[in-house]
Amino acid sequence: MKAQLRANTDLHALAQVLAWFDQFNHSMIPHPVWLQCQLALAEGFTNAVRHAHRGQPNDTAIDIEVTISDGCLEIRIWDVGAGFDLEKTLAKLSQEVNYEAEGGRGLKLMKRMADVLTYTRTDDERNCLLVIKKF
Repeated sequence: MKAQLRANTDLHALAQVLAWFDQFNHSMIPHPVWLQCQLALAEGFTNAVRHAHRGQPNDTAIDIEVTISDGCLEIRIWDVGAGFDLEKTLAKLSQEVNYEAEGGRGLKLMKRMADVLTYTRTDDERNCLLVIKKF
C-alpha cells in the first residue's frame, strides 16, 4: 500500500497531514507503531516547515509518501531547503542537555523511534527524510 500527499509550507497544514495519515490506522499495523509513526510524521513535517522552508512562501510544497509492505511502514518527507547533516546534528544534540530548549528533541525522538532514519539530498535538488519502522 502506498499513498502520497502534497502539503503547503504552513504549520496549519499539519492537521491535514495527520488526517490523511489516519488511513493507515488499521489492524494490519499495531496501534503503538502507528502512534510512533504519526509522531515521526508530525515532527518531520513541522521541521520541514520551521527549518528547511524558513523564509519560503507558504505555497512551497512538502511532499509526503507513506508505504506499507511486509511488516514495515516507511515515511518519506521531501523539502527544498538547504539540507543538513543529520548524523552530525544528532551527535551534537546527544552531547547537549538543555531542558529549557524549545527545540531539538524531535530529531532525537525520531531517531529512538525509527529502525532507520536518514536525511539525504536527492537528484532533483530536494532533501528526503526517510523514517522506517518495522512491526
